[in-house]
Amino acid sequence: MIDYSACKINIGLNITSKRSDNYHNIESVFVPIPLYDIIEISVRKDTEFNLSQSGFIIDGNITDNLLYKAWKLIDDKYCIGGINIHIHKQIPFQAGLGGGSSNASTLLKMLNSYYELNISIEELQKLASIIGSDCPFFIENKAVYAYNIGTDFKEINLDLSPYYIAIVKPPIAVSTQEAYSGITPMKSEIDLSNIDKIPMSEWKSKINNSFESHIFTKLPILADIKEKLYAQGAVYASMSGSGSAVYGIFENNNIELDFPEDYFIWKGRF
Repeated sequence: MIDYSACKINIGLNITSKRSDNYHNIESVFVPIPLYDIIEISVRKDTEFNLSQSGFIIDGNITDNLLYKAWKLIDDKYCIGGINIHIHKQIPFQAGLGGGSSNASTLLKMLNSYYELNISIEELQKLASIIGSDCPFFIENKAVYAYNIGTDFKEINLDLSPYYIAIVKPPIAVSTQEAYSGITPMKSEIDLSNIDKIPMSEWKSKINNSFESHIFTKLPILADIKEKLYAQGAVYASMSGSGSAVYGIFENNNIELDFPEDYFIWKGRF
């Protein structure tokens, strides 16, 4: 069985408060992007988890991999047994694009379908939230206003299909801990749940990512990318999540990007 695991961008990201459990409440608009990883699964005769990779390779302990955590959740509850997984990663990691979270949620959906487990959307989202705060979004994978810790959603009427997007990621990473270390939570003056009522021509002056001021000071190369995207005619540009990917939204596909060869660059349509 093969499926495709999309990524997302944040349009606006406000850190509104720090919680007693040390998590942060946020508000943001999550929008899926048609840049995909490819996941293939097959059944094993034993009870083992086997993962092979191509494309971008993620190192580390297998039990820390979000694909393993997704399989383990389902296996613990439904005893599905061993599995072979091959993932071809085209989404860069540590980019603020939610690639790993998407992989985990896509696998949850694949296992639900393959084994005919009949798990509801709501229950899949609850399972996904155990893995990570970005994961529930990728169960339905449609534009939403996200709030609280990013696991509660409100549907929004945001149609970006006429627009094009360019994503640029330099060969640097920003850890989540580093990103939050420079944040002072505060309420936003803009209600992102009404983003469809704000003309995109006004987004540049009204919609911000709270991480940018801190991270751009430490990594000015990201601020330079954002400015270059605006210079190329982007209607709106922003860092996604806690970075280090920066995207620009364009009205046409005549996008000329001049960045070093070791940068990740992707262009497409919403």
